[in-house]
Amino acid sequence: MPGDLVTLASGHKMPLVGFGLWKVPADTAAETVYNAIKTGYRLFDGAYDYANEKEAGQGIKRAIDEGLVKREEIFVTTKLWNNYHEKNHALKMAKSQNEAWGLGYIDLYLIHFPVPLKYIEPETLQFPGWWMDKEQKLIEKANVPLHETWEALEEIVDSGIAKSIGISNANAQTLYDLQTYARHPISALQIEHHPYLAQPELIAMAQENNIAVTGYSSFGPQSFLELPEAFRRRTKDITLLFDVEVVKNAAQRTSKSPAQVLLRWATQRNIAVIPKSNNVNRLKQNLEVTDFDLTKEELEAISALDKGLRFNDPGFYLHKPLRIFA
Repeated sequence: MPGDLVTLASGHKMPLVGFGLWKVPADTAAETVYNAIKTGYRLFDGAYDYANEKEAGQGIKRAIDEGLVKREEIFVTTKLWNNYHEKNHALKMAKSQNEAWGLGYIDLYLIHFPVPLKYIEPETLQFPGWWMDKEQKLIEKANVPLHETWEALEEIVDSGIAKSIGISNANAQTLYDLQTYARHPISALQIEHHPYLAQPELIAMAQENNIAVTGYSSFGPQSFLELPEAFRRRTKDITLLFDVEVVKNAAQRTSKSPAQVLLRWATQRNIAVIPKSNNVNRLKQNLEVTDFDLTKEELEAISALDKGLRFNDPGFYLHKPLRIFA
């Protein structure tokens, strides 16, 4: 794999910069992924919830068939959705997702949220998502302990479906608990991470315990402007990070874009990033975020923008809140 890499606790290596598949329409995902590979991307971050795994896999397979890359040069992350936390459902879902990608194996398989919801047959899960219908009736919670789901993920590794496992949207308490019974290591933690939600203590805990951190929504409010109003509500009256003085000043000094500065703020601290863009020039720019350095003062000034402001929060945008991050 070209470029900077981070070593996971499993021993496998993951690119520090990847392409996020959240909000990529299924009908354009294959072409988008293929073009991203041509640009130089090797890490693709997906999820069952994104409803584009099959198409993303088709884009990767096309690139492999054309000799642009080998399978071992591509790193695929995907995630187990909340309705499938019971062991038998998790095993079946991981197998189904692996078949959808069509690449032989998954590099990193994450628990999407540490919150189990009632099982619903995949073919009847309309969105998929937190709710069952257009009225956004919340799916009921399920009584599935996290250790059962983690044991399922370990069996997924044992069976060769996934090479590494981890969790997303978890706090330090959850990680400490997982460590008490984990047979396979927690290889990765994926969290919302941008200067308005810096989460320094959680990141320190993860990195001290050899858990690689991936940050999503690196541009903060910018990532949520195109979503429905409930998701956008917290962006109201919030200055876009591209327009914040310390970010603009760092961009000017380094002759980089504000977006590149925000991504470098993460990668310079060994936090992987997974931005998305449909623009060819921005695709290339987002990949070029390890070839320059911010000063210590710039890193600290950007970190000081922290407001504890979380945008991807089911406790806020669901009609009946799930207070996951309380």
